[in-house]
Amino acid sequence: MSVEVEVNENDLAEMVEQVWMSYLDPEGLSPLIPTYDENQPSEVHSSVSITGSWTGHVVYGCSTVAARHAAAAFLAMEPDEVSQEDLSDVLGELANIVGGNVKAMLPPGCFLSLPQVMLAPESTTRYPNAKRISGVYGLWEDEPVNVSMWQSRSDLKEEEA
Repeated sequence: MSVEVEVNENDLAEMVEQVWMSYLDPEGLSPLIPTYDENQPSEVHSSVSITGSWTGHVVYGCSTVAARHAAAAFLAMEPDEVSQEDLSDVLGELANIVGGNVKAMLPPGCFLSLPQVMLAPESTTRYPNAKRISGVYGLWEDEPVNVSMWQSRSDLKEEEA
């Protein structure tokens, strides 16, 4: 049995903004500009799963260029110094941070998985048993970035019953 999600789009946007200000743009020079375009592409993505009293996923997706800039900002490096391992580590950590914040807003009994990172287009990974319920979509330095929440379809069926 799952509970109704208590994290709305405004909550998710606030979490993403906090991550941005804390890790990716602490000087406030390159904010994430909202586009509200849930169909924008992502070349790389990472996710964490939440199970227990609520079941779903939190997915961080972006272009490869945005991932390189995020890794550079997160690790205090120059973008040309960032390795594939750095990209993977930072993408996983970003999904983990946002996922942990989402989990903290859910009722007790939820567990967070380790991050999964795909350095490939989001279209290569599907969540066939989940439905996107919320998302933050924007441009960072003219590159697409998105953070979305997906809820298990079986949980949605239980809520409708």
